Amino acid sequence: MDPISPLEQALHAARALVLADLVAGRVAEADVVSLVEDSVTQRRWWVEQWPEGARYVAGLVAQDVQDSLLERYGRWPLCPVCGTGEPHALDVEPELGPDPHWVCTEAGVKVAAVGSLSEAIGGASS
Repeated sequence: MDPISPLEQALHAARALVLADLVAGRVAEADVVSLVEDSVTQRRWWVEQWPEGARYVAGLVAQDVQDSLLERYGRWPLCPVCGTGEPHALDVEPELGPDPHWVCTEAGVKVAAVGSLSEAIGGASS
């Protein structure tokens, strides 16, 4: 059996992290999981063109899925930090960098690493 390439490892990790956050937010329906798969397919091409970008894939997939969900369903993930005011979505920071986090830009705080949203919203991923 051939070892998994670093490209595939990065893509599988990105998929797993984003799926964990979708499960935590209870929005991991089949059509939403398809959005993750679409993003991973597109990002595979991107990383093949720029292999050094593999460490940025998790944040990019999270942003892609967030953008697709906004177009179809609305804001996700909603901020669990701010208890007052209009509901708002968390952002991924850095936009292009390693170690992506969900951040509330209104409160100016890191909420959770991408893949660890269940810790911030009090749910348990399964």
